[in-house]
Amino acid sequence: MHTDLLYDLLEVDRQAGPAELLRTSRAVHQLPYLVLSLLAREEVRMGEPARAELRRARVRTEHYAELAHGLEQSTGVRPIRGLRLAGYYPPGLLRPQGDLELVAPGEAALWQAVVRLVADHPVEEIGVTVFGGRPRHTAVTLNWPAADPLVDPWYRVGLCTAALAGDLAAVPVRPVLVAEDHVECLIALAEEGLRRAFQVRDVVDVLMLAQLPFDPVETAALVAAYRLAPEAAALLDLAAAHVPLGSLAGVRTALEPESAAELRRRETVPAACTGWAGRPRHGVLLRRTVTRDDWDGSRRIPFEHGELLLTPVADYLLPADGATAQARDAAALALHAWDAGR
Repeated sequence: MHTDLLYDLLEVDRQAGPAELLRTSRAVHQLPYLVLSLLAREEVRMGEPARAELRRARVRTEHYAELAHGLEQSTGVRPIRGLRLAGYYPPGLLRPQGDLELVAPGEAALWQAVVRLVADHPVEEIGVTVFGGRPRHTAVTLNWPAADPLVDPWYRVGLCTAALAGDLAAVPVRPVLVAEDHVECLIALAEEGLRRAFQVRDVVDVLMLAQLPFDPVETAALVAAYRLAPEAAALLDLAAAHVPLGSLAGVRTALEPESAAELRRRETVPAACTGWAGRPRHGVLLRRTVTRDDWDGSRRIPFEHGELLLTPVADYLLPADGATAQARDAAALALHAWDAGR
C-alpha cells in the first residue's frame, strides 16, 4: 500500500504533492486518516497540526477497539465490517472508519450494551429504528463529541440485532452472519452496495482482503447464499480497475453465474413482500430517562397515532403516518398516561 494508489484513486496529480492529496481526501468520508497515516509511514514532512490530527485519529481507533472488546466480553455483541476490516491493514495504517458497528445476539444484549455506553460516555444522541416483520429487529445509534467536536467527526456506535439488514425489499434481513472472518468481511462489505455506491475506501479494503486465502467456489457460494452476488461482483470489478485482486480474482469468476441468478430472483420477488410491516420505522425522541436497570428490552404501547417505544434509556414515538405535531402531542399525552398508570 503506497500513496501512488491514492493519487490514482482520487485523481490527484502527483506533481501537486501530498498537501493536495490530503486536501482532496477531505471530501471523502474518513479518508484523511488513511492518507495521514500513510504519509507518516512514508516519512513525509508534516507539521504539528497534522501530527495532532493523526494522534487523535489513532486514539479514536484504539478507543473503538477497546469498546468492542469490552462490550463483547460483557454483553456478547460483536463487531462487524469496519473494525474487523481494520485488522487486516498493515500496522500503523488507519482504515477510514467513522463508526463502530456491532451486532447483538438479541434485543436484551443490545440494550445491555446501550446502557453501558450511556453510563460510560457523554452520549448526546440516541437514535432508534425498528424494522422487519417477524421477527422484528432493532437498530440503535449513539453519538457523542470527539476530543475536538468542531474538527473531528463525533464518536458513533451503531448496534443492531441483525447482522445484515438487506434492502427490506428483494434482499431480506439476514440476522446471522457465520463464515471465516475474512469471508464475513467480504460479505459485510458487499452488503454496503445495497445502500450506496462503492468508493475509494472500498477499493483499499479489497486490496487488504486480496492478500488472504479465499476458496473461489466456496466463497462465491456463501456470498450467493447471503443474496449479495451482484454487489460483490460490482465491488470486485471496481477494485480490479485499480489493484490486483489476488485470491479474489477466482472469486469474481465464480460469482458470474451466481450474480445473474440472484438478479433473476430479485425480479420475481412479489411486491407484497415489501409491505408496511417490514419497513423501517424511525423513533422520534420524546425524552431521555433515568436508566431502567431492571428492563431487559423495549416495550411498545399502541395509541391512535402509532406506538410508544419505551426503552431502558429513552422513550420514542413510532408514528404511523409521519411525526406530525398532532402525533407528537398525542404521544406526550399517552406517555403521561403510562407514567400515571405504572
